[in-house]
Amino acid sequence: MTTTTVSPDSVSDSSFQDSTKTVYQKPPVSDKDRRVTLIALLIVFLLAALDMTILSTAMPRIVAELNGLELYAWVTTAYMLASTVLVPIYGKLGDLYGRKLILVIGISIFLLGSALCGISGEFGDLPLLGTGMQQLIVFRAIKGIGGAALFTSAIGIIADLYPPLQRAKFMGLFGAVFGIASIVGPALGGFLTDFATVTLFGHEIAGWRWVFYANIPLGIFALCMIAFKTPRLNHGTRGAIDFAGAFLLLVVFIPFLLALTWGGSRYPWSSPVLMSMFALSFLALLLFVRVEARTPDAIMPLSLFRSRVFVITNLSSFVIGMAFLGVVMFMPLFMQVVMGVNATNSGFSMFPLMAGLMASSIVSGRLVSKSGNYKPFMVAGAAMLIIGVFLLTGIGPHTTAADLSWRMFIVGLGLGPSQSLVNLIVQAAFPISQIGVATSSTQFFRQIGNTVGVAIFGTLLTLNLTAELPKQLPMLASMSGFSADLSQAQSIAMNPEALHVRLEAIPGIDVEQTFLALTTGIKLAFSNAITAMFSASLWIILLGFLITIFIPVIPLGSELKKPGADVSSR
Repeated sequence: MTTTTVSPDSVSDSSFQDSTKTVYQKPPVSDKDRRVTLIALLIVFLLAALDMTILSTAMPRIVAELNGLELYAWVTTAYMLASTVLVPIYGKLGDLYGRKLILVIGISIFLLGSALCGISGEFGDLPLLGTGMQQLIVFRAIKGIGGAALFTSAIGIIADLYPPLQRAKFMGLFGAVFGIASIVGPALGGFLTDFATVTLFGHEIAGWRWVFYANIPLGIFALCMIAFKTPRLNHGTRGAIDFAGAFLLLVVFIPFLLALTWGGSRYPWSSPVLMSMFALSFLALLLFVRVEARTPDAIMPLSLFRSRVFVITNLSSFVIGMAFLGVVMFMPLFMQVVMGVNATNSGFSMFPLMAGLMASSIVSGRLVSKSGNYKPFMVAGAAMLIIGVFLLTGIGPHTTAADLSWRMFIVGLGLGPSQSLVNLIVQAAFPISQIGVATSSTQFFRQIGNTVGVAIFGTLLTLNLTAELPKQLPMLASMSGFSADLSQAQSIAMNPEALHVRLEAIPGIDVEQTFLALTTGIKLAFSNAITAMFSASLWIILLGFLITIFIPVIPLGSELKKPGADVSSR
């Protein structure tokens, strides 16, 4: 294993200060205010994390009701894309106008988006917004615009309050909150989907809509805590917003993600449409680099990339992040369609994964706060993740809940360290004046990895299902009213009673034998498609592991004053 550390010979005396000297300035905030602020930030973090996990178990039911399995991944992709592109903007705005103000604005937009998501499709197709599924995608994008401020501002305020070694402990605490949300979220989402359907004033409100409404009370509480109890820590610096850079980021990623989503399904990979979109994305990337190099207040200063800590750590986070949501987002689909469990039980079945994530996040954060050495935990986590995902490639229709649980626990153990330590590592490599832009850029790369991963694996799922369904269900071609349509296949799998009724109306067939053949074939098709997706993610995680080995080691008791300080091999 290659270990790298800051070499004193390669860093000038003016570039580095001993931890006994004042690089980190403790803000003039009382201990009571800091505790209150920390509690408020944990609530904000819980709000954001809960939104990421509560939807996973509700999604199969949502797409079945709104008729949009082909758009399954875009409900997540729209949120991630909107929030990802705006992360660097919010980081810069926080540096300019104060992170408290930006966080209040972000929470407000986030709550508006939640309310809109809850009414998606409630009034049928709408002009401009389209079908219920299309409405949900648009409203999720609005929610993402607010969500971009939540993680970035919360982590930035922690950096304003505490020095690096103390941050390690709190980053572990934030990771624990994410783990709690990850445990509570899927179970709560499944419970609301299955049991929260109510009739108000003669109008039925489907249970899955409360998945979005549930965010609002907690969000209002967090908003009041931040607005009235959190002191203003950073007073802003002079500068301007890099709108050109923000626009070019959109042009880089929107065509790229659309091309990944449409490739192989709507258009052949070699089609002029997809080639044009990839070309446009690449050209926008070149222009973005050119603009950022000439902009004094760049949304993502290119000087950040002179730090090997920043580059390698974020590259590792990006690659592993690609595979992370592939497991979290599509595992409930496997449970509900292949294993036949309801939404509530699929939520409880996610407990082992989240318990492993929470445990390893807390332990790694606390051990790093004592030792100051983070690299062994990052490397061990990536290795454990490889083992866990490899074990998931062997699941199938006959996998039991207990067999799935211990595999998912191992996956969770592997995910924990990267969730809690990446921001800590990057923040330790920069002075306090650059914490905002460094943190937001790190969050950007993590989220863009998640977004690209969801787009890629959503496309793989669609392509795999398109190939598997005709193979496993050849009899559908000769049955009137049936087809190997993705949405119809999912509907059959999640509502077998309705399938039985339809088959009873078809004369001249053996109902029980046909019913068994259809349900078995659909389960096998979904199982093969999802496990093939896990196999593809395994190669991506292996690449992330190799990159993690080369993450440089820097002391956490002090901070680099210059982002470009050399990091050399030891």
